[in-house]
Amino acid sequence: MYVENLSVNHQKFISHLEDNDYSVDFIDRIRRMIKIILEKSGSMGWNSYFDVFQYFEKKQCGDIVKKKTVIGAIMEFDLNGKYPDRTPSGLTQKGAYYKLSPVFRLLVDRYKTAAQNCGKKESSIRVESSNASSFLFRIQEAGINRLDGITEETVINLFLAKNSKQRMNTSQSKCIANVIRANMTFAPDICQKVLAVIPAVKRATKNVQYINDHEAQAILLALADMSNSLCLRDRAIGNLAYFTGMRSSDMTGLDLASIDWNRDLIITHQRKTGSLLELPLKTPVGNAIFDYLTIERPAAKCQALFLTKNKPYRRMSNAWIVSAEVLAEAGIRQSNADRRGFHIFRHHLATSLLDNGIPQAVITDTLGHTSPDSLETYLSADINHLRECALSISRFPVAGEVFADA
Repeated sequence: MYVENLSVNHQKFISHLEDNDYSVDFIDRIRRMIKIILEKSGSMGWNSYFDVFQYFEKKQCGDIVKKKTVIGAIMEFDLNGKYPDRTPSGLTQKGAYYKLSPVFRLLVDRYKTAAQNCGKKESSIRVESSNASSFLFRIQEAGINRLDGITEETVINLFLAKNSKQRMNTSQSKCIANVIRANMTFAPDICQKVLAVIPAVKRATKNVQYINDHEAQAILLALADMSNSLCLRDRAIGNLAYFTGMRSSDMTGLDLASIDWNRDLIITHQRKTGSLLELPLKTPVGNAIFDYLTIERPAAKCQALFLTKNKPYRRMSNAWIVSAEVLAEAGIRQSNADRRGFHIFRHHLATSLLDNGIPQAVITDTLGHTSPDSLETYLSADINHLRECALSISRFPVAGEVFADA
């Protein structure tokens, strides 16, 4: 195991933790583990940080979960120059891919390489790799460890499983097919056989929850009520979501430089599409962000616009809890089946613009869609315009009592 980089730079790692107010206990654990790794790496025959962790796991000494966290943090710094940010390290990665046999994992790796060479978006590669890995892992659980061992019966059982949570759907079937196609060059006959048994599952159509006028008013009142428990950061994010319809990933991805105060613009590159998005900085949004920046936002080196509430201050990674808290203060959508993510704010903005006769091209630009077809999802909730498409039944002899309870 090569530890020269860690030997030279470990003090830089410790200094970063001290400068960013990590706990004394965590820093001490890091310091002690680095000392052990540097002293024993040669004599213990460790080839990787996974070997280091397995050594402690077999000894069953101390809190093994904390040791995994510490060893993972050291590994990320040593191999990738990455400091701890509360995201899982490579040592603690979860997912079906890491449970696959070498043969099945190679299929996914070949797909990743081919997809990257074709310029496919990283987000698409992650989704397709994840779905294909889940499929292959379940094939593996059925006792099949080779591609040519996959049978039609096994595949059909996965797509028609009685338990809906275990059943695979049309999106997953497309992801699986893309991964298998990427391996056609290496085993054309076998891949063609597998593709032939992957069913073309019909896409299900479901009702989309949306914010009605009463709920919209309740949200605005909650965001404006300074006596409730919402902090200034969450008020700013709530206003941003309500008035711009930005995706959660784009809101958490904003930097201080993303707000152009001179031109009253919000400028950012979308995380999902990578395309540039420019939106007007509306008064309620600008005021809320200004209050957060001048009153509440902690002083930190991080240039992210919205920071975590607790030290070490860093870019917040998940805005769902903010949406849930805003809706709770508004007193709406508190049933278990209710959607409480910020996507319903985005949906509300789209349907409101449609209802007010705004051209679809303008709405597409506002939402940052790269394809006009993406707007179709929101058209189903445009009740007023849908009513205009309804046919009159006045010519038909329907008794009035049929509609008496409507």
